[in-house]
Amino acid sequence: MNKIIANKDEFKKLVRDSKETVIVDFFANWCGPCKMLSPVLEELGDKYKIYKVNVDDNMDLAEEFNVSSIPCVIKFIDGKEDSRFVGMRSKDEVEDFIK
Repeated sequence: MNKIIANKDEFKKLVRDSKETVIVDFFANWCGPCKMLSPVLEELGDKYKIYKVNVDDNMDLAEEFNVSSIPCVIKFIDGKEDSRFVGMRSKDEVEDFIK
């Protein structure tokens, strides 16, 4: 199961301070496409560091990263945003994005 980040401090520790590639899924419980993407990310969570941020609980993080549509998946390399996509993607597309 992919870990849900609870707050900015935890985000800093797990994402910003990481020296690895980290994937962050900005989502909401009421979002249909988020629910469809979640199993894809769960499956890939065995191979990659994937965290989730609930935008309803962490509006400050969503604003900081200009997340205006969800699901929004951001790839961080060495704690810095590298790239992102918005919306539903297949497992192969997500894995290509991560690589």
